[in-house]
Amino acid sequence: MLADYAVRVEQSRGRRHPEPAHPYRNDFQRDRDRVIHARAFRRLEAKTQVFTRRHSDHFRNRLTHTIEVAQIARTIAAQLKVNVDLVEALALVHDVGHPPFGHAGEKALDAEMRKHGFFFDHNLHALRIVEDFELRYAAFRGLNLTFEVREGIIKHSHDYSAAEFPEISEYLLDQRPPLEAQLIDVADEIAYSTADLDDGYEAHMLTLAQIRAGVPIFEHFFPEVQRTYPKALEKLQFNEALKRVLNHLVGNLIHNTEAQIKAENIRTLEDVRACPTRLAILSPEVEQERRQAKEFLYRNLYFSEALSPEKNDAERVISQLFDFWLRKPENLPSNYREKAKQEPLPRVVCDYIAGMTDNYIYEQYEKYCAG
Repeated sequence: MLADYAVRVEQSRGRRHPEPAHPYRNDFQRDRDRVIHARAFRRLEAKTQVFTRRHSDHFRNRLTHTIEVAQIARTIAAQLKVNVDLVEALALVHDVGHPPFGHAGEKALDAEMRKHGFFFDHNLHALRIVEDFELRYAAFRGLNLTFEVREGIIKHSHDYSAAEFPEISEYLLDQRPPLEAQLIDVADEIAYSTADLDDGYEAHMLTLAQIRAGVPIFEHFFPEVQRTYPKALEKLQFNEALKRVLNHLVGNLIHNTEAQIKAENIRTLEDVRACPTRLAILSPEVEQERRQAKEFLYRNLYFSEALSPEKNDAERVISQLFDFWLRKPENLPSNYREKAKQEPLPRVVCDYIAGMTDNYIYEQYEKYCAG
């Protein structure tokens, strides 16, 4: 049973191009499946989350991270009695707009765009992907996703103003997104905060002593694990403590969101949209714990000396390729050369680079810039 404030698929605002109903899948389920079958979704498997495959095949990539976000988000959605099908579609599509090289690549691509008066935003790029770049259907360009999925792509993690972004004003920018979209952002934060501790520890870039000293939420649970499993291997004790951290964050998000819904007297979807603040949030105390973990990761992992060569690689490769294709657009693939007749060349080059996997962009760099 859905809560009264949930999004109902039968009340969807529909698709840009009307389609007949499917005999055994609702529209949000079809959107989920279209995302899964998209080329942009498959490419996530070869895009960096934190560690490249130079380190190990065991670490998360963009695709495995996305699957973990979807699992967490489905669990939360079911407890809040919101639309699980919509949540799953949004979770699976939330990272398709990311470029190669993780956050370092996103930063480098944005820096190149700003040199030409533009910018790069992975949410807006994801919308371009599902609206235009994916070519699977004879009747229309893109995936022809429902309004609610397209709105969630834009608004799940960021508030845009219609004055600043008139090109996306159709997405009710003066209103909050539904809870289904709101919870994706927090599920994403929970997923990578815990997973990156795991991968950092597994890579021997973070020690157990470091994590215990620098992440209070982890240290809160670790002594209990030691008492319960005194003879277990350190890695298994670590796993048990991290599992408790994950459960703690997810449980708090569920209970605090329920409390926010009650406090704001939320009864309908319209109430959610009209609420002055987001409802899917952690409690202040637990949000502080999450922030402490995130700050620890920035200090000790993301900006570590061990990963700095890869950040430098991202900046060099993206910068040089961007400059090369601006100077020699005739070397772009034919479909991008055609796009450049209607759109600014920096935007077209940005679109091309953003869609690349880590492996492919290195191939292009070797082909055009390494010599």
